[in-house]
Amino acid sequence: MTTYPRSPKETTKGMMYFPRMLDKIRLHARGELHEDYHDNLGAPRTLDGACCNFLRVNYADLRGRVLQGGTDEQVLEWCFENVVWNAFASKLGWRDSVAATLERRKKERGIADRTDILTIPDFIDFDERRSPEPATIA
Repeated sequence: MTTYPRSPKETTKGMMYFPRMLDKIRLHARGELHEDYHDNLGAPRTLDGACCNFLRVNYADLRGRVLQGGTDEQVLEWCFENVVWNAFASKLGWRDSVAATLERRKKERGIADRTDILTIPDFIDFDERRSPEPATIA
């Protein structure tokens, strides 16, 4: 018997699509995933690929972790432990697609000359009156 995976609208800790991707991995491993999905499992130009890219995790590594067992929450935590989100978020605004927004916001606040505010998290801390620690860009 083949089964369709969960809806892409379902979330794990607020993250859409992630439970569906894990469901597809588990169903495929048990031979229960509908064959329409086999060719695109983890493929780069699919939602699986986009989700893995966002999390900065290799699909094969994710598949291996899923098949070790655990809840969706535990698997997502494993992704986070691999510094995925923190690395992304800590650099947001530094030489990326959000850099222009950061510079505009600094100008609006009259702090365009502040060279210690390099990222969106730095700006938010300044804007919310917390002393920003200097950004650490690796």
